[in-house]
Amino acid sequence: MTNANFTPRVFSGVKPSGGLTLGNYLGAIKRFVGMQGQMETIYCVVDLHAITVWQDPKELANMTREVAAGYLAAGLDPTRSILFNQSQVSAHAELGWIFNCVARVGWMNRMTQFKDKAGSNAEKQSLGLYAYPALMAADILLYHATHVPVGDDQKQHVELTRDIAAKFNHDFGRDFFPLTEPVIEGPAMRIMNLRDGTKKMSKSGESDMERINMTDDADKIAKKFKKAKTDPEPLPETVDGLKDRPEARNLVDIYAALNDMTPEAVINEYPGAGWGKFKPALADLAVEKLAPISTEMARFMDDPAEIDRILGDGAAKARAIADPILRDTYDIVGLLRS
Repeated sequence: MTNANFTPRVFSGVKPSGGLTLGNYLGAIKRFVGMQGQMETIYCVVDLHAITVWQDPKELANMTREVAAGYLAAGLDPTRSILFNQSQVSAHAELGWIFNCVARVGWMNRMTQFKDKAGSNAEKQSLGLYAYPALMAADILLYHATHVPVGDDQKQHVELTRDIAAKFNHDFGRDFFPLTEPVIEGPAMRIMNLRDGTKKMSKSGESDMERINMTDDADKIAKKFKKAKTDPEPLPETVDGLKDRPEARNLVDIYAALNDMTPEAVINEYPGAGWGKFKPALADLAVEKLAPISTEMARFMDDPAEIDRILGDGAAKARAIADPILRDTYDIVGLLRS
C-alpha cells in the first residue's frame, strides 16, 4: 500500500507555551490557513507536549486558548478544518504509548532537539521531554495524515514518524500507517531574532524587542521593525549579496513571507535601498498584515467560552477519525478492548 491509497490529509500543531510570535505565524499558522481546501486539514493545539516541562496550570489553559485564537484570527475556518486541543482526544496518549514500544532508544538518542533543550542537564529532564517525538508521531499517524507542514527544525521528527510507521507496518505485516511526507516550503520558514539574525525568533528571549508577538498592536509592531538590528550596508542589488548578512537576510525574508513574494522579488523592488527606506516599508506592511490579526485575537480572547466551544466541536470531529484508527491499531497489536 502506498500513500496514494490513503485519503490526502494534513495534520500539524502548535505548542501552547510562551505566546505566539511572528515565527509561529509565518512558519506555521499562515501556511496552515493556506492549505485549507487543498485536502483535509486537521490542526491541533498540542497541550500534552507543553507539559514535558512544568507549566503553570492556569497559564497553560490560557495559552491553549490563545493559540486557538491565533489560528482563528489568522483565517482558519473551523467549518473547513478541524481545530482542537490534543488533550481532549485521549487516543493521542494511547497511540503514543504503543509507539513508545515501537520506537528504538537509539532513534531517540539521535533527536537533536532534546539535546538542544536538555543541554548539560539531560539527567534532570522529564522522560516526556525525551520521548515526546513518539507522541508527535502518534499525533500525526492517529489520523493517517499524509502531509505535515513543518519548519526545518521539525523535519527530523517527521522522519522519525516515517521510521515508526515503517517499523510498525513491518513488525505486524500490515501496510497500516502511511509514510507521512513533510511539507517544507515558503520564503520564510525560519524567522530569526530582530536583535540577532543568527538566532531563531523565540517566545522565551530576554527582550520583547527581539520578537513580534501576535498580540502586539500596530504601534508595537511598527516600533519593533523600525528598531530592528541591521548592518551598515544598504540592501544589495541581488539576493546573493545577502550572504553573511543575517539581519539583512531576515528582514528581507520577513517582507517576502508577509507579502507572498520571493526574496529575489523583494530585492528587485528595493535594489540598493537604505534601511531608512526599507525598514519603514517593512513596518507598514507588517502593520497592514498583522494588526488585524492581533485585534481579532483580542476579540476571541474576550470570549473564552466561544473558543472552548470551537475546540470541543473540533475534538468531536477529530475523535470520529481517530477512534476507528486506534481501534484497528489495538486489533493489529493484539490488545483487547471493549
